[in-house]
Amino acid sequence: MDAKTPRLGRPARLSREQIVEAALGCDLRTVTMRDIAERLGVSHSALYRWVGTRDELLDLVSEVVVERILPTPEPTADTWRRWLSDLAWRMHDQFLAVPGYAAHVAMPHRHNPHAFGRLRDRVVSAFQLAGVSDDMAEQSWQIFGLGVVQWLGSQQLGHDMGPNAPRFDLFLDVLLRGLPAREPGT
Repeated sequence: MDAKTPRLGRPARLSREQIVEAALGCDLRTVTMRDIAERLGVSHSALYRWVGTRDELLDLVSEVVVERILPTPEPTADTWRRWLSDLAWRMHDQFLAVPGYAAHVAMPHRHNPHAFGRLRDRVVSAFQLAGVSDDMAEQSWQIFGLGVVQWLGSQQLGHDMGPNAPRFDLFLDVLLRGLPAREPGT
């Protein structure tokens, strides 16, 4: 390729990591693609060469956040409850560290199927290690995920739960003592 031949593809000035880091510093409830382009010092059209829509941008953010929260090592039959507690605290710290992220995740919408699929699979596996059926492990994931995300979302949105609002540590303790889910009456 000679010096006069234009290079095809995305401009080298941007990277996926730069875009995600710029988004992590914005309120994800209200951020626009123009906001991200401005933060990066690039044109709006240059950003669209990397990320086609706001939903794709939020999917990239979810990929990074889920990667940060998934604990290692994998849970075992002896550590599943402690593993879930660690995961919930990581969710607490990471979701609340990103302005608007917990509120965004708590709202009904299509979640990133890859990122949240990985999260779901790991949590279901932890509940299976607790000795429940696949169906009850799936139910437990739904209860765990919904409970933690809704608590975090309400905190981030500033919903006033009053002076006796449950602390996260108490909420999580009660939630995990009630999980995994079991059929009523068993």
